[in-house]
Amino acid sequence: MAPKLKFAEGEKVLCFHGPLIYEAKCLKSSVTKDKHVRYLIHYAGWNKNWDEWVPESRVLKYNEANVQRQKEVQRAHSAQPAKTKKTPAKGRRSEAAANSTPAREESRASTPAGKDVESTPAPTKASKTQSKDVPADSGSDQPKKKRGRLDLSIESEEQYLAKVEVKIKIPEELKVWLVDDWDVITRQQKLAILPAKLTVAQIVDNYLAFKKSSKLHNQAKESVLVDITEGIKEYFNATIGSQLLYKFERPQYSEILQEYPDTPLSQIYGSIHLLRLFAKMGPMLAYTALDEKSLQHVLSHIQDFLKYMVTNRSTLFNLQDYGNATPEYHRKVQ
Repeated sequence: MAPKLKFAEGEKVLCFHGPLIYEAKCLKSSVTKDKHVRYLIHYAGWNKNWDEWVPESRVLKYNEANVQRQKEVQRAHSAQPAKTKKTPAKGRRSEAAANSTPAREESRASTPAGKDVESTPAPTKASKTQSKDVPADSGSDQPKKKRGRLDLSIESEEQYLAKVEVKIKIPEELKVWLVDDWDVITRQQKLAILPAKLTVAQIVDNYLAFKKSSKLHNQAKESVLVDITEGIKEYFNATIGSQLLYKFERPQYSEILQEYPDTPLSQIYGSIHLLRLFAKMGPMLAYTALDEKSLQHVLSHIQDFLKYMVTNRSTLFNLQDYGNATPEYHRKVQ
């Protein structure tokens, strides 16, 4: 027996996109083989390129109570501190840079701007360079110099405007973890247990070892693979503090810096923070001077890494990796 649909085609609704809630419209509905209901959602005021199929759990009735919930979520999200950054007064670049807040940037409460968690931030109307699936961060600083081996140097305005759209597609199997992560941190106010059982550095090294052991591994291209993986670790170290944390995690971050002053943060934080990086990396890469061919090469490796994370998600992600914050910690956050 087919499950009963909660929403009708053409119905005005509200929809989670990462941690934020947006006004939307149900275009179509479908039922999967395992009896799960999905809806094709169009976000009000957004280009149809942002239309997406979502599970029923992300859709809300459009009523007064849920509109109020939307506003409360927006206020909580906007309350996260964002560092100011000088950006050009015109062009796509300024809008993309301005929209670099945690988990799916927002431009207004009624439009999809930041679920990213999908963990993390959504794009702005004028800029498709914002990844549709992005996670949470608490700053808007973009890298201003080379980070690691990916040669992420800043480009000119002309180069930026001429650059192709940068998209990193977060697999559905991982998006759910970005959503859960946002809920656990911001609503339940728990913290990732650090140092992580499996750190970013270990995950990246395990991926490299996996690729080297593959029958399809090309010895001639191994140095490129090493550069890419080392670049991911270095880029993580450079952006964790300014891009990848929720407000509630900042005191913990300060404690980690004091307790492990000489340890790279990729050896402290784990899989969920690495996933947040990938969710935000699309917009970040739009600020690099990589030519199109090099950029596509980097993106292909990132997508392959995400496939690896999907395959190993039962090992990488576990709600038991979060713990309760102490009363003293809560006082620090206030």
